[in-house]
Amino acid sequence: MSKLYFTYSAMNAGKSALLLQAAHNYQERGMAVSLWAYGHAGDESEGMIRSRIGLEAKAHLFRAGTDLFEGLKREVEERGISAAFLDEAQFLTEDQVWQLAKVGDELRIPVLCYGLRTDFKGKLFEGAATLLAIADDLREARTICHCGRKATMNLRVEEDGAAAKEGPQVGIDKARYLSLCRQHWLERLDEG
Repeated sequence: MSKLYFTYSAMNAGKSALLLQAAHNYQERGMAVSLWAYGHAGDESEGMIRSRIGLEAKAHLFRAGTDLFEGLKREVEERGISAAFLDEAQFLTEDQVWQLAKVGDELRIPVLCYGLRTDFKGKLFEGAATLLAIADDLREARTICHCGRKATMNLRVEEDGAAAKEGPQVGIDKARYLSLCRQHWLERLDEG
């Protein structure tokens, strides 16, 4: 049986780089893969997966209404893909995570998802919650807080440097986030 994998972490842990490295390993062995990235509002029909260290690859875009089972079934039939990789998996809907489980169960290819576990308020994303509940294999990618401890939280920072306490769950500007341990995340939230 092929598995549904979820690699999660706080921001800046290198999830996209890990995804691209794993996809490269398949391709280096002559196997076709299908790459998918979340399509933010205004994105074109073709996306990119980009890591902060400069690795990148073209990817299909998924949005809330994308039927991932049908899209990956078509990729299996047309290109004979051996694996599927999804970046920013926290933005998957619950239905889409179940579609990906069906890909592994029925199409017999591994599905490797990479994303955040929680938002800047410490709340689970819908996609992450469903992946944590049903994925066959959970993996944590680690990054560190400025104190040297493992960072598990994402702090959204306002333009004035203050910690954001309210706002929409999705904020795309990655430069406005810090990865912190829980202690330092709480301290920043308690300031001012």
